[in-house]
Amino acid sequence: MARVSADNALAAYAAVPIPVMPAQNVAAASVDADEQGQEAGAVTISSGVALPNDPYVEKQWALAQIQMGELWGATTSGAGILVAVLDTGIDKGHEDLVGKVVAEVNFTDSPVAGDLYGHGTHIAGIIAAATNNGIGVAGIAPDVRLLNVKVADDNGVVWLSAVAQGIIWAVDNGAKIINMSLVIPTSSPALEQAIDYAWSRGVLLVAGAGNGIKSIPMYPAYYTEVIAVAAADVDGNLWSKSNYGDWVDVYAPGVEIYSTLPGNQYGYQSGTSMATAYVSAVAALALNTVTDTNGDGFVNDEVVALLTTLFAMPEYSYQ
Repeated sequence: MARVSADNALAAYAAVPIPVMPAQNVAAASVDADEQGQEAGAVTISSGVALPNDPYVEKQWALAQIQMGELWGATTSGAGILVAVLDTGIDKGHEDLVGKVVAEVNFTDSPVAGDLYGHGTHIAGIIAAATNNGIGVAGIAPDVRLLNVKVADDNGVVWLSAVAQGIIWAVDNGAKIINMSLVIPTSSPALEQAIDYAWSRGVLLVAGAGNGIKSIPMYPAYYTEVIAVAAADVDGNLWSKSNYGDWVDVYAPGVEIYSTLPGNQYGYQSGTSMATAYVSAVAALALNTVTDTNGDGFVNDEVVALLTTLFAMPEYSYQ
C-alpha cells in the first residue's frame, strides 16, 4: 500500500511524501509576529469577557472569530470528554499540555509515540492547551483529556491501515470525538468499517478536507459519518489553498493559527488540519450541552447538526 502525506492531497497523487504542513508556516515563539504577517494587536474574544492570562492569547485571532467568550461562558470547557488525536503524536510533556494525554498508542514504524514532527502537538494545543494558567496559549476546550493515537510517522506520512486501526483503538478506549487532521485520496473497506464502528457507538468524527485547492473528495472526510472541514482565513473567507466542494460540511479558522509545538515551543501553522481541530474542540464543548432528541441513545448526530450551523460554509465559487 502506498503511503500518503497527512493533510496534503497533492502528495498522494505524486506518490511522494510531503510534510503534513509546509515548514514555512511554522515559526518559533521568539520570531516577531509581524515577520509572519500577523496582526500583533490585542484580541477581543467578546465584549465583557476578560482575556485569559496566557501570554500568547493575543496571537490567537481565531478565538474572536468563533466567539470564544460566549462558548466559554455557556459550557463546561469540555470536562469529562475524551478526544482522540490521530496524528504524528503529541509531546505530552509540553508545558501547556502536561496531564492532558491519558493514554497513547503508536501504529507507525517510529520508535516513539511522541511527536517528533510537530503537527500533532500543534493540533493538541488548539484543542486542549491549559487556559488561564499564565503559560503559552489558550486551548478551546481546556478541560478535555486526550488520547494520543500516532498514525503518521516522524516525516508526517500516514498509512491508511494505521488510520483504520487508530479509529478502532480510540473507540475502544473511550473517545467521544476523533480528530483526524489528515487526508487520504482513496477509501478502503477497513477504513469504512472503522468509521461505521465509531459512529454506531456514538463517537463524533471530524476530518480535514485537505489543502490541495481541489474539489475532489478526500478520505476520511468524504464519509457521510464524518464532518469534513475546510479552512477559513482571517476575514472569514474560504482559504485560498483549501479543498472545497459540496462534500465539505463546514469551515473554520485555519490560517496562521498559533499553538503548541514540541519542546515547549509555540508557532504558527496553516491548513485544514488546524480548522479541523477548531471544530473538534467546539464539539467537545457542545457534547456537554446537547440532548438526545431522536432517542437513539447518542448525541453525535445532534452535535453534527449544531456544528453545521455554527460553522456554516459561505457561498463561494472557483473560476
